[in-house]
Amino acid sequence: MQQTRPPSTGRGPAGDGIATNADAHLGGTPAARAAANVFTRHVDAVAAGETDVPLPGGGRTAERFEALAAAAREDLCAARLLEGHLDAAAILAELGGEPVGPGQYWAVWAAEPPGSGLTATRTADGWVLDGLKKYCSGAHTCTHALVTARAEDGRRLFAVRTGVSDDVLDGGLSGAPPGNSGGPESEARPGCRPVPGTWRAVGMEGSDSPDVRFTQVPATAVGDVEAYVRRPGFQHGGVGVAACWYGGAQAVARVLFERAARRGDPFTDAHVGAVDLRLHTAWTVLRRAAEEIDADPLDRAGTAAVRALRVRALLAQTCAEVLDEVGRATGAGPLCHDERHARTAADLAVYIRQHHAERDLAALGEAVTRGAGAGR
Repeated sequence: MQQTRPPSTGRGPAGDGIATNADAHLGGTPAARAAANVFTRHVDAVAAGETDVPLPGGGRTAERFEALAAAAREDLCAARLLEGHLDAAAILAELGGEPVGPGQYWAVWAAEPPGSGLTATRTADGWVLDGLKKYCSGAHTCTHALVTARAEDGRRLFAVRTGVSDDVLDGGLSGAPPGNSGGPESEARPGCRPVPGTWRAVGMEGSDSPDVRFTQVPATAVGDVEAYVRRPGFQHGGVGVAACWYGGAQAVARVLFERAARRGDPFTDAHVGAVDLRLHTAWTVLRRAAEEIDADPLDRAGTAAVRALRVRALLAQTCAEVLDEVGRATGAGPLCHDERHARTAADLAVYIRQHHAERDLAALGEAVTRGAGAGR
């Protein structure tokens, strides 16, 4: 049964004592390497059958959301990477792609902010991708990625190898560490290369989300034109991201619950009650969403988009309120002296910005009044 009170994980802020395949990856910041260690540990546990994370819509979606929330309680940046890997596995299953294999660490790089993006060209030997992709989480760790790119016939989804594992085995591209652009000559060589200096974040630093330059990267098309966004699983995956936000809110609330347990007073207890109410409501909504997804995984009722907009809006609001409530209850002390809490609070504040605020609320308002979700 889901607990609203955040449990203590006993884990240090840098993932002490964990050594995995990510230790061999030379790129990224110390925070990125620490998150990568936790991320690869989770993925390896799934691949070995030690951890079971069900696909969405198969009758156990609530378990999937709890697994994502639990990962976020431990490390929000690692959870961001894990969510991408698990989402990639679900996308490949839904669109008939090759399944994720052992030793593979996947990402989904589908952000399309204004500006240049990726172009896909069909050649005699297959598809190749060129251009710049922004917000590529796990750029120095993930061995494979699903990426969106523009082709002649529209936007498509492609599976690519990032070259991370090759970098490690070969000691780096032409002797350079993974992700080193190596200057203009390096950019002219085929491959995926993170662009130095393009991820200067404080919050979510460990998600390692720089721009990545693609140069003649071989790619395999997954699904048809616009299949990535038109599939029901696109909306289900959006709710999965909200489950990570929920786990992050639980982690932020930890210092407040621990303070109240040590020395309660009416004001602290009132803050605890307010936070507990918000967390309980958030999990109730996530669990209800899971039930609805399991009841209609193919979205025959046409409610998936409205459900995802509602859940994400509520969870983003919940997280913002928990951040504010905990801050007012505990003051500057934990933010200044508890590194783990300060990092989690900064991470969560950035992560929930994946919700597009009034833009997404406007989309919800239009859907429930004049769109496919009208009257629901």
